[in-house]
Amino acid sequence: MIDETAEEIREMRTHSSSVVAVKAAHALRDLLDGDYPSVEEYLRTLERNSNALRRANPSHASLVTTQRDIVESVEAADPETVAEAQEALRDAIDRVVDEVERGKHAAARNAADEIEDGATLLTHDYSSTVLEALELAAQEGKHLDVYCTEARPRHLGRKTARQLGEIDRIEPTLIVDSAAGHYLSEAVDKVLIGMDCIVDGTLYNRVGTYPLASTAADADVPVTVTGSSAKIVEEGGFRFENDFRTVSEVIREPPEGFDVANPAYDATPTGLVDRVVTDDGVRDDV
Repeated sequence: MIDETAEEIREMRTHSSSVVAVKAAHALRDLLDGDYPSVEEYLRTLERNSNALRRANPSHASLVTTQRDIVESVEAADPETVAEAQEALRDAIDRVVDEVERGKHAAARNAADEIEDGATLLTHDYSSTVLEALELAAQEGKHLDVYCTEARPRHLGRKTARQLGEIDRIEPTLIVDSAAGHYLSEAVDKVLIGMDCIVDGTLYNRVGTYPLASTAADADVPVTVTGSSAKIVEEGGFRFENDFRTVSEVIREPPEGFDVANPAYDATPTGLVDRVVTDDGVRDDV
């Protein structure tokens, strides 16, 4: 399960960083069974497998920090037997998963409270927290129009639009990424996006977020970012590493006479963000 989960994360078959962190934590349950010659060997096995999961996508702060938390918690328990180490691992996984899921749900709840009835929103990429916030707002009787960028080249916005289309009171419209400026200048009340992480005053999120936030600022459209507070990392707690994806996601035939660049994420100064909504509440400064 660990190898399969790492491959799934690497190939981005799971998109939301919170969901990735939870899946990776659950994958470590593979180590709750089996025989190990010593506690030391068990801890080395745990670190090796956790590192494989972290390296599957080192750009996901929640994946990296939760995996570190699990390993450090087991080590801090100072187990004397393998059975004690496995029990400590079980407790650490359960705690981390609960914290991630509670943080995500609370952030969505707070973001839903910020959405007004009749609003026209624009969102980018695929964020499970944004989707939950919009669904909660709709369940409360709010009617919403939502523009969803395609988020090329993987077209993750199509998944967002499909899921929103199944929710009563929400009217989604899928647009190509380059059309965002057109709608921001004419129809949108607010941009609502998720986040991969915020580190040292920089928002790292799906590529296309930076030009979207810049255009929104020029059009005087506020930008709200939502996600678990665990994704806001203090200085030194996490070093972001971009993920440069395969050329085949951009162009099917082999390129001849030119190069193809396909970064998965970009960096947006938080000065372009008006509000950050987490499980801790609403922040106007980050």
